[in-house]
Amino acid sequence: MAILTMVEGGVCAASGFYADGIAIGLKKEGAKDLAFIYSDALCVNASVFTTNKMTAAPIRHFREQGDFEGNFVLINAKNANAMTGRAGIEDINEVLHTLQNQFPQIQNPVMSSTGVIGVRLPKVKIVQGAMNFDLNRRDGVAASEAIMTTDTFSKRIAYEVVLEDGRSFRIGAMAKGAGMINPAMATMLCFITTDAAVDKVTMQTLLDECVHTTFNAASVDGDTSTNDTVLVMANGKSGVFEAKAFKEALEKIMLFLAKEMVRDGEGATKLVTYKITGALNDIEAEIVAKALSNSLLVKTALFGEDPNWGRIASTVGASGMMCDEATLSIWFDEVCVYRQGELLFNAELEPFAAAVMQKPAFMIHCDIGQGSGEFIAYGCDLGHEYVKINADYRT
Repeated sequence: MAILTMVEGGVCAASGFYADGIAIGLKKEGAKDLAFIYSDALCVNASVFTTNKMTAAPIRHFREQGDFEGNFVLINAKNANAMTGRAGIEDINEVLHTLQNQFPQIQNPVMSSTGVIGVRLPKVKIVQGAMNFDLNRRDGVAASEAIMTTDTFSKRIAYEVVLEDGRSFRIGAMAKGAGMINPAMATMLCFITTDAAVDKVTMQTLLDECVHTTFNAASVDGDTSTNDTVLVMANGKSGVFEAKAFKEALEKIMLFLAKEMVRDGEGATKLVTYKITGALNDIEAEIVAKALSNSLLVKTALFGEDPNWGRIASTVGASGMMCDEATLSIWFDEVCVYRQGELLFNAELEPFAAAVMQKPAFMIHCDIGQGSGEFIAYGCDLGHEYVKINADYRT
C-alpha cells in the first residue's frame, strides 16, 4: 500500500519543475499577476476544459497544437482573452514566440488566462514582464498568488507518494477560483505537475475520472466560465509510476482544491457538503446533489443560517428525479429534521439544527429512499458580498 505524505512546494514539489509569479501592472497596487511553470524535461500532458461554447482563445490555441509534448505554461490574470476572435489566438502566438526567442529552452509553450472577457491581451506588458522571468526559480507560492483574481487566498498542495518497494514520485498543484464556479467544470484554473513516469493516455483517463467527483462536483454560483482549465504535466523524471497510487494522490489533490475554491466562494461563509444516498441510481443522485448546490434559495438560507429544510425538500422534488416525501429523509450533520414522512422539526429540535448552520463547514444529507444511488457535491452560501464583487468586477 502506497504512503502519501503532504509536502511543500506546490507545482515545484516534483523533480524538474520550476515556477514563479511576478507583478507587471495588470493588477492594482503591485500585486503579482503573471506566472510561469517550466520543466527542464519535456512533459506529456492531460487536460480538461470548460463546457462553455464561448471558449477562450488560450483553450482554442492549446487544442490547435494537436498531440504535443511541451515544457512551459504562461499564465496571466485580469484578462481572459475570451471573445477576442482569431486575433486572440494570434496574440498568444506572438507572445509565446517572443518568449521562445528570449528563452530557447522553452519548447511548445502554451498560455492560460483569467479575468475580464472581451478585451485583447496587453501584449506589450506581458512580454516586457515575462522577460524578467528566472526559469531557475522554484516559488510555488508566488506562482499561485499571481493567478488569483477575486480569490482571497492562494490554493496549492503537493504530495510525495512512496510505493511499497520504497520508490517514490511527487505530484503538486495550484489552482485559482472563487466565483463563476459551476459543476460543469468548475472560473477556475488548475495546474498539476508530476515527475511520475505516466503515459499520456493513462493520465488522461485518470484525470477524467477524478474531475467527475471533484471539480465537476463543486459550485459557487452555477455559472460556467469561458476559460476553465485543468492541465496535468508529467515529465517522468522519477522513473516511477503505479496507477492506483497515482489516482489516489491526484484525486486527493483535486478534491482539496475544489473544496478550497468553494470555501473561498465570493463572499462565502459556509462550505457545505451535499451527500445524496438512496437515489434510484448514481446519475439521479448526482443530479439531485447538483440541484441543491446550485439552488439560490438554498444558498440564501445558508447565508441566513436558517435551517429551512423545506427548501431542501423542495429542491429535491424539483430536480425531476424519482423521489417521494414518504421515503425522503434529511439531516443537517447528525440532526435529522425529516424522516420518511415524519415531521421531526419542532421548537426543541430547531436550536440544534440552527447550531449546525452556524458552522463554517457542515453536511446536508438527503436519503431519497428509492435505490442505491450515491453522489457528493460541494457548495456554499450566497450573500451581499457576492453581489458587491460582481456588480463592479470590471472596475
